[in-house]
Amino acid sequence: MPSINYTGVEEFILLGLSSDPKTQVILFVIFMFGYIIILIGNTLFLILIVTDTNLHTPMYFFLSNLSFLDLCYSTSTVPRTLRDLVSEKKIISYADCVTQMYISLSLGETECILLAIMAYDRFVAICHPLHYTTIMSRMVCIRIAAGTWLCGFLLPISHVVPTLKVDFCGNNKLNHFVCELPEILSLSCQYIILVEFIIFVVGVIILFIPITCIVVSYIKIILNIFKIASSAGRRKAFSICGSHMIVVTIFYGSGMAGYMKPRSSAIPGTDKVIAIFYFLVTPMLNPIIYSLKNSDVKAAFLRFKSKHFC
Repeated sequence: MPSINYTGVEEFILLGLSSDPKTQVILFVIFMFGYIIILIGNTLFLILIVTDTNLHTPMYFFLSNLSFLDLCYSTSTVPRTLRDLVSEKKIISYADCVTQMYISLSLGETECILLAIMAYDRFVAICHPLHYTTIMSRMVCIRIAAGTWLCGFLLPISHVVPTLKVDFCGNNKLNHFVCELPEILSLSCQYIILVEFIIFVVGVIILFIPITCIVVSYIKIILNIFKIASSAGRRKAFSICGSHMIVVTIFYGSGMAGYMKPRSSAIPGTDKVIAIFYFLVTPMLNPIIYSLKNSDVKAAFLRFKSKHFC
């Protein structure tokens, strides 16, 4: 990492979501409530998947990765945000800011890839059911998951490292509640077209390539669903795929709105609202969305409840 003197900044001042004390209290309650739901929902989902052998399938293996990922993703930002909401000085060191940016980017990009893998898993299950257990064997799923996490933590290096060389000329007031890459670059006093181009290219790779795979997979899935003779089978397939598409729409929609739009068209403050969706709302909704119409998860919960609380 280059020396602090090169950037001209030793720490950043986070302007946060609001400067009004009463609004900060309301936001603290909202964020605290959301974070508790994230911890309870995703932890319970993980416990059900790990302990119930009926859920030991590729789909739920990837869902367990998603739940663990959501726990890490929200924890990378929300606890510090809660602390800042009750603190007078919202100061974060340069090193801590870069670390938070890298970790949140890594987890976010891992989720982008994982959602594409989950769409492919549904494609194989619905379109090639006879070969599903062979194609998506346990070892294959483990390798795919390991590769997903590895890629997720390697890709952000390509745009975090150039950011370390940006000079801020002492400008350290960050109009955000977390250290987000676009907001940090907006403080630069240099001509950073090359850095922005690298970020755009990586953004295309990490957002548009996976979402293309998702769209292609679901087109083939929908065409195949109409060939299913059983109406119950069609409903179950649509239910599982529908849950995934809701999650994909929320996560990718907020991600593209936050990272792919031109900085010149950005409305001040909108990035903070968008960030709430992928740091808080999506991790909170994921276990609910995947459980609401899922009979397997409901049955697993009832078995868990009768075994441990009755």
